[in-house]
Amino acid sequence: IRYMIFKIITEDLQKELKSNMPQIRILLKKNPAMAYTRITEIGKEVGKKYNIELLVNFPHKGKIENFDMYGKQDLSFIIDMEKKRFPIDREEIKSKASEIFGDVEIKDAYMYDGKEGVKVFLGPPNEEGRKEDRIDILPHSLHVWFEFTDKVAEFCNYLLENVYLVKKK
Repeated sequence: IRYMIFKIITEDLQKELKSNMPQIRILLKKNPAMAYTRITEIGKEVGKKYNIELLVNFPHKGKIENFDMYGKQDLSFIIDMEKKRFPIDREEIKSKASEIFGDVEIKDAYMYDGKEGVKVFLGPPNEEGRKEDRIDILPHSLHVWFEFTDKVAEFCNYLLENVYLVKKK
């Protein structure tokens, strides 16, 4: 059986968020900032088990009310802020993205000061023309701005295992 670290981490996070949901819902009514703080703490607690910082993001107004999607989209995995280059060739990452997602836009990103990165765009542009449904892959962190479909999970698992070398403590 393949070791699915992305699935393990996200399911762990989802379980923790779900068990704290009554408290989170009460906080959201009384003080949304406190609810967000609690959600952030839960992400950090789960991330510690894997030597990463795990951030639950709510990039758009109203997303925090979508309880069913907590831990199933819009996550940041901060692995090592010192890293500027990938341990494997960037073309390998782009090739794997093409293999999994097929015909999607894949671009080099953040290519300055000796840094590198890749963006994989998964959806059409929004009303302002920005492509928000994407995966940002940086040597030090992974940011998933999309729902964790099977293909997203497969790709992120590949990244966590082969690019970020994440393992359970």
